[in-house]
Amino acid sequence: MHLPDLWFLIIAVLWTGYFFLEGFDFGVGVLTGTLTRDRAERRVLINTIGPVWDGNEVWLLTAAGGTFAAFPDWYATLFSGFYLPLLLILVCLIVRGVAFEYRAKRREERWQRNWEHAIFWCSALLAFLWGVTFANIVRGVPIGADREYAGGLLDLFGPYALLGGVVTLVLFTFHGAVFTALKTVGDIRLRARRAAGGLGVAAGALGGAFLLWTQADSGNGRSAVALAAAVAALLGALAANARGREGWAFALSGVTVAAVVATLFLALFPDVMPSSLAAEWSLTVDNAASTPYTLRILTWCALVATPLVLLYQGWTYWVFRKRIGTQHLAS
Repeated sequence: MHLPDLWFLIIAVLWTGYFFLEGFDFGVGVLTGTLTRDRAERRVLINTIGPVWDGNEVWLLTAAGGTFAAFPDWYATLFSGFYLPLLLILVCLIVRGVAFEYRAKRREERWQRNWEHAIFWCSALLAFLWGVTFANIVRGVPIGADREYAGGLLDLFGPYALLGGVVTLVLFTFHGAVFTALKTVGDIRLRARRAAGGLGVAAGALGGAFLLWTQADSGNGRSAVALAAAVAALLGALAANARGREGWAFALSGVTVAAVVATLFLALFPDVMPSSLAAEWSLTVDNAASTPYTLRILTWCALVATPLVLLYQGWTYWVFRKRIGTQHLAS
């Protein structure tokens, strides 16, 4: 395979892994403010993702680092043009991480409540802003002949981008509700299953509109197949959730997230950032890529490091696989 094409595929896989894993813990963070009835239930939800949320962020670091190394022009244009939204994403990631660690450091109700608010709002903002960001990448933004972003902040918040943000917010919250049902016991498990049903229907309606818009605007045969897979997986997840098959529901909700991300990347290829000003000014896998020597070195590094990361994360999820409830909380 042509090395730039291979690295486009690798970066797409890295972002897919990130949204599959971090998507459900964003969803759980949103549910701490909408599903729970008291502080004990919020502790349960936070504990379901406590051992894994920081490991999930490894995928983000790897995806960003891979983009920097394999497609430096893509990285430079993206991070300069999307500076403020990405800065807000970074701030939310930092505050959210601090909130997980600091929340239990003091027992005062106000202290814990403030950090719980931070977890909720940062999770919701992150889920929304990632959708806005990727919607803009796929649809295209003003890029000049010098490969620099030529638009303003408001250009990043058009109707298509805002719909993309709402879709990822609802989809990740659905993914988180299915995960909550899989990882908890008691009444909160039942409420999570009921919430997942409604959220799945909303995700289907909003996501269907967004992906059909994407398909009509820049789609192709490959992205149409991924879109169909997303629809089928979502229907399967809803059916499994309704029957109380939480393991299957979570697997299929994860496939839904992966298929949505695949639809976007397949619609984007061979561009990496289309220009809305002129097609010839778009960044592509060829004109934005590093040298062949750099890509060869990166490929060997990926072959060595990727299995180790997968083994470690798989072991972590296996160790912390059991369900929890309020009865398991230390006083």
